[in-house]
Amino acid sequence: MNLFDVYSLFDVTPVEAKGCRVWDDKGQEYLDLYGGHAVISIGHSHPDYIKAITSQLSKIGFYSNSVINPLQEQLAVKLGKTCGYEDYSLFLDNSGAESNENAVKLASFHTCRDRVIAFRKSFHGRTSGAVSLTDNPGIVSPFNSHHKVSFCELNNAGQVEYELKKGDVAAVIIEGIQGCGGINLPSDVFLKELESLCHLYGAVLILDEVQSGYGRTGKFFAHQWAGIRPGIITLGKGIANGFPCGGILIAPEFKASKGMLGTTFGGNYLAMAAALSVLEVMEKENLVENAGEIGEYIKAGIPSSPRIKDVRGKGLMLGIEFNEEVAPLRKALLFDKHIFTGVAGKNMIRLLAPLCLSKAEADEFIKALTEVIQDK
Repeated sequence: MNLFDVYSLFDVTPVEAKGCRVWDDKGQEYLDLYGGHAVISIGHSHPDYIKAITSQLSKIGFYSNSVINPLQEQLAVKLGKTCGYEDYSLFLDNSGAESNENAVKLASFHTCRDRVIAFRKSFHGRTSGAVSLTDNPGIVSPFNSHHKVSFCELNNAGQVEYELKKGDVAAVIIEGIQGCGGINLPSDVFLKELESLCHLYGAVLILDEVQSGYGRTGKFFAHQWAGIRPGIITLGKGIANGFPCGGILIAPEFKASKGMLGTTFGGNYLAMAAALSVLEVMEKENLVENAGEIGEYIKAGIPSSPRIKDVRGKGLMLGIEFNEEVAPLRKALLFDKHIFTGVAGKNMIRLLAPLCLSKAEADEFIKALTEVIQDK
């Protein structure tokens, strides 16, 4: 049997990783500034993380959600205190895409409406329902019809209000910072307007913090820079440092009923041990603060060049937009400088480094980027 060939792969085979470093099967060391699409939050193979998972595995790894799992309750309490949403409820699932699907489903139950407002260049996941919320023609199929969706322009409150006035909108879903769409930031003013408009017209404001959450921007959630409190917040990626896990934070006005939401693997013992360890390490090592500090340090150090159009983002969620396609630059960084980076579209190099990135490692990237720009 062969693998279904849907991924474009670099000829690199990682076999070991620690902190912000990865080693391949030939012994080559790499600096990891992408963390598997923002999945690695506290660094690869953190000893506290490994201890937590292996210790839990020796006891029990999985049982269904039909019994009490005290680790779920522990995570809810610790997460609430850490992120500032102690009065919210937590539902656990397996991924960011599933979180966004559950968020929209819950908003529909809550409002008895069936339309969703999303934004141009948004990306909310790869499941059929999540793709229907995503403004990306390249991944749309005839089956992406789970939701009635209207797309608006980012930072255009008037356009959103025009749709909300029709009275059938269950939810407005927006990323804390657009990731795959090109590190586009909703303004603080716009987010506050969305919050007010959703309250006025009875819609639920959903903040997709799957990529921009968990400390990546220098606050626990990107929307907290604007001082708002959404109805639902979706989680994934960095929540368990690579162990499959996701969830949604749900405001107090939502009422639960048995069978409203469900999942097979969500909230399993191993995922909970991993997620608890992530929060403990983030707190002990001040990783949220580090992400904010190192992100600003990198932005300030990006070389001035006519080839670079813009540098934007917050914390360790950064995009370097070029006036040219970046595929050759990314390959040079990977194969000549041995640094992993990502992309958003054809003209942007995207950085989603682990939150433990040091200034010395940031300097390594700045030096390499400067040399690559000069050489090519």
